[in-house]
Amino acid sequence: MNLASTGAMSDNMTDNMTVPLDRLAHGRTGDKGNRSNISVIAWREEFWPVLLAQVTEERVAALFATRQPTRVQRYDLPLLHAMNFVLDDVLDGGVNSALNLDSHGKSLSYWLMSLTVEVPRAWAPWLAGPA
Repeated sequence: MNLASTGAMSDNMTDNMTVPLDRLAHGRTGDKGNRSNISVIAWREEFWPVLLAQVTEERVAALFATRQPTRVQRYDLPLLHAMNFVLDDVLDGGVNSALNLDSHGKSLSYWLMSLTVEVPRAWAPWLAGPA
């Protein structure tokens, strides 16, 4: 059985479940000055439409609101089933200016992986991590 045969998201909420993003994707973080970029890469091709629909600039900006980004932009990489978020002004001035413990922002991808997404319950066997 493949994921395509399990159908799309259901309007019946009992047929769907909410999971953290890391069950569908992994992330990598980079930085340049006071800007962080976070890549989100789908574990499976079938997860890509869910990432596109639910991992939006607005949701990412809301998740990082305490870091006060001045802008959040998403760049889609459909052939890779990935997206890259660029968050401006989230690193307290950048590695040479910041006194925080994570001046490179390496932990930001882990934080993004905590964002919740809704998926069909039938996908449970294909999700990464604990059931």
